[in-house]
Amino acid sequence: MTRIFSGIKPTGHLTLGNYLGAVRQWVETDQHRADALFCVVDLHALTVDHDPARVRRLSRQAATLLLAAGLDPALCNLFVQSHVDEHTRLSYLLECTASDGEMRRMIQYKEKSARERETGGSVRLSLLTYPVLMAADILAYGADEVPVGDDQAQHVELTRDLAVRFNQRYGQTFVVPRAVLPQVAARVMDLQDPTSKMGKSHAETSGIVYLLDEADVVRRKVMRAVTDSGSEVVHDRTAKPGVTNLLELLAACTGKEPEELAAGYSSYGALKKDTADAVVELLRPVRERHAELAADPAYVDGVLREGARRARELARPTVDAAYRAIGLLPAG
Repeated sequence: MTRIFSGIKPTGHLTLGNYLGAVRQWVETDQHRADALFCVVDLHALTVDHDPARVRRLSRQAATLLLAAGLDPALCNLFVQSHVDEHTRLSYLLECTASDGEMRRMIQYKEKSARERETGGSVRLSLLTYPVLMAADILAYGADEVPVGDDQAQHVELTRDLAVRFNQRYGQTFVVPRAVLPQVAARVMDLQDPTSKMGKSHAETSGIVYLLDEADVVRRKVMRAVTDSGSEVVHDRTAKPGVTNLLELLAACTGKEPEELAAGYSSYGALKKDTADAVVELLRPVRERHAELAADPAYVDGVLREGARRARELARPTVDAAYRAIGLLPAG
């Protein structure tokens, strides 16, 4: 059976963009068709300045929301990255395989380090090396496929390069994975800046719909969404990015095509109202199930504990083999 690995970083509250862009496919497709591992990659949240208590809180919230969205522990494996030592064990071996130049060419490092310097902050070494940890996340499990968005494709290419290089130098050890773009995934843009993705780490939150937003908050954010000059409702990301974002959001909620939906509207107000209604209804069962799970933390802890146990069993043979292959003495 095909094995897939994907992770989500607890650097902010999960958004509608996270749900429509990744989580919904994990729930509706990936956990049913493959040996699927889903991970809250909390170690990646430490690459920038952070509040320890907030990282712990968001890690638990992310795991709870993934379960609320429909991940089923009987069908897939859900766990927290830091609960499985094999991630960091393998990461160092891959650091010894990667080059400084490869790390510095990574687009996200360039962008995030530039922002840190602009604000007078220091750039942590982990920000430079975290793509290697990401590669370890994937390679430790022999994953065949990695569901990613466009912005993460470069990281999977690095993972492939490191796997091939390690195998050539030290013997066949790793499966070489491939990136898989979601088959049907909405690219949800910020409601106040429809040229930027809806990101969970953004400082300005008025254009971001969070999975746990109350219904009235969701409606207010959608009704205040930025639109475009004129009044014609057409699907054209270049000429009308605001309207297009609303159409694609409504399409993702209803299963219809944006162009088909556009033909049914003569005003922005009606489009906003229907989009708000659709988003509220889409998120309602997730919020309700999250409330149930949050009231039963022992259940969530049990899922994560069992998930980590199974993940360790899967990863340890590959990581031990990598230790032997690279020249390290086995433990006694």
